Amino acid sequence: MRWLITGGCGFLGSNLADAVLARGDEAVILDNLSRMGSEQNLRWLRMRHGTEWRMVEGDVREADLVARLVQECKPDVIAHLAGQVAMTTSLSNPRLDFEVNALGTLNVLEAVRCFSPETIVLYSSTNKVYGSLEWIRYEETPTRYTAPDFPNGFDERLPLSFESPYGCSKGSADQYMLDYARMFGLRTVVFRHSSMYGGQQYATFDQGWVGWFCLQALRTVQQPDHSFTVAGNGKQVRDVLHVSDLVRLYQAVPSHIEAAAGQAFNIGGGMGQSLSILELLANLEQILHVALRPQHLMPRASDQKVFVADNTKATQYLGWVPRVGCAEGIQQMVDWLKEVLL
Repeated sequence: MRWLITGGCGFLGSNLADAVLARGDEAVILDNLSRMGSEQNLRWLRMRHGTEWRMVEGDVREADLVARLVQECKPDVIAHLAGQVAMTTSLSNPRLDFEVNALGTLNVLEAVRCFSPETIVLYSSTNKVYGSLEWIRYEETPTRYTAPDFPNGFDERLPLSFESPYGCSKGSADQYMLDYARMFGLRTVVFRHSSMYGGQQYATFDQGWVGWFCLQALRTVQQPDHSFTVAGNGKQVRDVLHVSDLVRLYQAVPSHIEAAAGQAFNIGGGMGQSLSILELLANLEQILHVALRPQHLMPRASDQKVFVADNTKATQYLGWVPRVGCAEGIQQMVDWLKEVLL
């Protein structure tokens, strides 16, 4: 199969490209190399796979480039992963956020509609399309918030509620993907991701929270008085999903496309792999034998107290379930950070 991966030097993109190439498929990557870590991931892919694949340095905002690339490649699958990923950036530069996430996605869809309508398009959306979820009833424990009316997590019946420029841009792209399936018959699939983590993730304060706090814990090992900040009280809960499970998900779609086309799926580790920030920090203290010293800030705008994906639909349609548990995955994250960043 031939894959076109936008944002292919990012965290998920580089891991997916690595798996695609290891399986003997073809890969073409489009990436503007703007995100921290993308150049390191490009070198990693070249070290592992030489010249067996094609790298195109460019931007999904360039409609002519995207159209030409799709017309030339006629990919079997496009994994559209390129995006502006930080809530904070969307607030400081809403135009950039819109152009990358909404307009960039429209450019991909139009290229497929005009030049390669049989191509499968997989879109990396977000749980933020559901808004802040303030209408849900929460309870508070010493270490986390819970949503007792949703014991298995949230499924796709949650009402959409686009909040913040980031939520609006990603939500628009999410809906364009589904509407191009309805209106033009394109084979699009939307994944509304919760939290993801793993190797090749160069996390920052505003994106990739598992990796970021793992890094802060490792820095505390080196410097015991190291301090870092947590937005809110740390009881916010997400279900965490290791990147190896994500790669299996994306690779599962082509063999299930007749059922999956035009569908949206909530994707995460599920209730069994849910963590609050406080619980992650406690786990890291045990793993690394260190005392962590977070300082708490005001909560972020539109932050969800809880988001845990109910993966039932993905299991039914795609035969996919997560395999990597929190303990194993977090240890792997810590080991990768030690090797690469410290």
